Amino acid sequence: MPQKKDKVATVADLRERMHRARVIVLSDYRGMSVAEITALRRKVRETGSQMLVVKNTLARLAAREAGIKEMESLLTGPTALAFGYEDEIALSKLMVQFEKDYKQFDLKGGVMKGRLLPRESILKLADLPPRQVLLGQVTGAFQAPIAALANVLQGNIRNLVYVLEAVREKKAAGA
Repeated sequence: MPQKKDKVATVADLRERMHRARVIVLSDYRGMSVAEITALRRKVRETGSQMLVVKNTLARLAAREAGIKEMESLLTGPTALAFGYEDEIALSKLMVQFEKDYKQFDLKGGVMKGRLLPRESILKLADLPPRQVLLGQVTGAFQAPIAALANVLQGNIRNLVYVLEAVREKKAAGA
């Protein structure tokens, strides 16, 4: 049985992780083998995230201290917490794919920017394209009007050059 100081340290560590994480995905891992959980942890690490299994009472205390008290409703039964530090979408995609691959693995929901996300929101988040693609789409949306304006301005200059060239040819033919 862990000592009180160990529990306090665990709660402090969890609170710090909750503050740092862009997204937290909670899942029920009941019925999974150690090898399956280890494989999931390895894949989670590859996304720049981390997965922990902690006692619900300690997670509740950390959630309260981190200001995400709503998360307490998801802390029932065996719960694994996946903390996404870099890419919310990549972690969500991984967890949803793992749920599809392993029937005994169930997503409970999550937390993003201090707001509770139901399971359905995690599924929608997983359907989004990767972060780099989204950034490219936003950049393209900003660039399109500017590129159109540049083309219009170039068109006027191009037409002026055509007119001047026609005038030059006409003068050359008349002389």
